[in-house]
Amino acid sequence: MDLDKFHRAFIYTWFSTIAAILQFKIPSFALMKAALKYLVGIAGPSGFGSKSNADQVTQHSSINSQLTAIITGATSGIGAETARVLAKRGVRIVIPARDLKKAAIVKESIQKESPMAEIILLEIDLSSFASIQRFCAQFLSLGLPLHILINNAGKFSQKLEFSEDKIEMTFATNYLELLLEKMVETAEATGIQGRIVNVTSVVHNWVKRDQFRFCKLLNPKNYNGTRAYAQSKLANILHAKELSRQLKARNANVAINAVHPGIVKTGIIRDHKGFITDSLYFMASKLLKSTSQGAATTCYVALSPQTEGISGKYFADCNESHCSVLANDETEALKLWKGTRVLIHRRLLPPVG
Repeated sequence: MDLDKFHRAFIYTWFSTIAAILQFKIPSFALMKAALKYLVGIAGPSGFGSKSNADQVTQHSSINSQLTAIITGATSGIGAETARVLAKRGVRIVIPARDLKKAAIVKESIQKESPMAEIILLEIDLSSFASIQRFCAQFLSLGLPLHILINNAGKFSQKLEFSEDKIEMTFATNYLELLLEKMVETAEATGIQGRIVNVTSVVHNWVKRDQFRFCKLLNPKNYNGTRAYAQSKLANILHAKELSRQLKARNANVAINAVHPGIVKTGIIRDHKGFITDSLYFMASKLLKSTSQGAATTCYVALSPQTEGISGKYFADCNESHCSVLANDETEALKLWKGTRVLIHRRLLPPVG
């Protein structure tokens, strides 16, 4: 995910940790060990780590038949990089975009590197359920299979905004997705496991249990942009957990996992250099990822044979990782799922007759 204003608190948390280490006020051995592993880029069980990039983690991914992937949020940042790398590996890419001009620029850039890449652009506004339905209908009319769905698009709103469906914008954009049945059918017909990737964030850890209420997600009384973003990213993980359980119960050959891409380098660190020492600036810059490193975990989970059969997990730095206790709560996951289904069927779908 690209750095934005809401990431400042996250960055400052890292600064505080680094400052404590520099002043020999080490918070804990475990924290120092984790920070060192991240800084050095020590590989985990997968053979990859924080310094691995998207090209590296997909280098040995063998694709025997052309796969089709839908990637939301692919007109910039790690979404565009994910599209580039998957296209380079022979995957047909469908880019849903609100701004088709930006999408066309991404398509042109990808095809300069991979002239044979097939890139399909379709219009969508992820904050509008009607627009999502139109996109789904358009995609299904193409008669293509669907092997990979990457829910990369995300939104951060400083001010309280509502979608046209009267749902708080961050939640509406970051959580509601469709096309599951097409994936199940494709997996059954081809024997190739479908893979859904929900791009989430480590900031899901910030959400407290007493703050996480479905009605408050949709229409919060006391809005806080960072909290809303964190809640939507927690919802991404809970969605992956519950949908994974349901897919397993159906014996469907579709896996879903959540990934934290890391914090990607942008100009915000440079903009705030005056508030920190040169030593902290240097160390903080080493904590941030390049765009290709940020896209690595998504690409790894989407294509790697090592993730075959793995579902309902949380990944960071191309390895299975630990999410918050709340994110692992099956009861909360089911409550969120049921609430969302009721919302879709009672509030958003047109009445019959």
